[in-house]
Amino acid sequence: MTLKSTKSTPAQFARKKVARRVFLQGALAAPALVPMLRASAAADTYPSRPIHIIVGFPAGSGPDIVARILAQSLSEQIGQSVVVEDRPGASSNLATADVAHSAPDGYTLLIVTTANTINATLYQKLDFDFTRDITTVASIDTEPFVMDVTPAFPAKTLAEFIAYAKANPGKVTMASAGIGSAPHVYGVLFQMLAGIELAHVPYRGNPLPDLLSGQVQVFFGPIQSSLEYIRTGKLRALGATTKDRIAALPDLPAIADVVPGYDASGWLGVGAPAKTPPEVIAKLNQSIGLALNNPTVKARLATLGDTVQTMSPADVRAYVAALVEKWGKVIHAANIKVD
Repeated sequence: MTLKSTKSTPAQFARKKVARRVFLQGALAAPALVPMLRASAAADTYPSRPIHIIVGFPAGSGPDIVARILAQSLSEQIGQSVVVEDRPGASSNLATADVAHSAPDGYTLLIVTTANTINATLYQKLDFDFTRDITTVASIDTEPFVMDVTPAFPAKTLAEFIAYAKANPGKVTMASAGIGSAPHVYGVLFQMLAGIELAHVPYRGNPLPDLLSGQVQVFFGPIQSSLEYIRTGKLRALGATTKDRIAALPDLPAIADVVPGYDASGWLGVGAPAKTPPEVIAKLNQSIGLALNNPTVKARLATLGDTVQTMSPADVRAYVAALVEKWGKVIHAANIKVD
């Protein structure tokens, strides 16, 4: 009987070596694939429970109203409840901190506003970093602000206001919702570009009652809060803060028509904790876009003076970064500080 040799030929040995290498590479790569497979599975089943949208401003405020309009339409898109929670305080920093420290699973979202892009520079001692700990998910809309004066104010136009303020430096009182708030920073930018000086009067609450009574003279405020007062003649609007005229007040000039380069549009978007899976962010962005493009939603936001503005996640990140840079320059130039 002839025994077969068990010794491999050179060709057989080479094939075995290649097979062993492929096996080892697959075994080593398998653990790395687990998080990717989990993320993909999470995106496929997301959302499987209610989503919470956190608003850093009180009930009835512009961001709260917009969040509730979005939540209703988004719920219809995704087939899950979308709950809006108001957690006001510290110019939206409390709400932002809560979301920054939440699980990055797409179930806790933040209404991001221009205030967040201002606060990124204004506040030095926070237990979160907005640009690091919050990832932007989607854009909702742009929100015009309006420069309002009491009807008794001597100036009837923006040009007349600037002339009056130059003739009376530091005597015209400008209300705001607090040091470093959007109305304050928008007013500071106006002063810088117009070459005037106004006396800042910060409020902890809503300054409109004092503006209506004439105790303060000018306020750069969101259009939602002043639109009816303007239409009924209880306030006089001198200009829109947007670089173009706004549909809600088509006869109102843009401040940029008189003060070149001025643009202080409000903006609302959606954020999530950093490290939220990209697949979940992409799914949210798509669903929010569909929710906002609903004609009923567009019409409801238009009644507030807002204009729907959707973007991809990458475009939102770039947009927010540009706002952080812009308002950071204004804050540093004017040396605005909070206690």
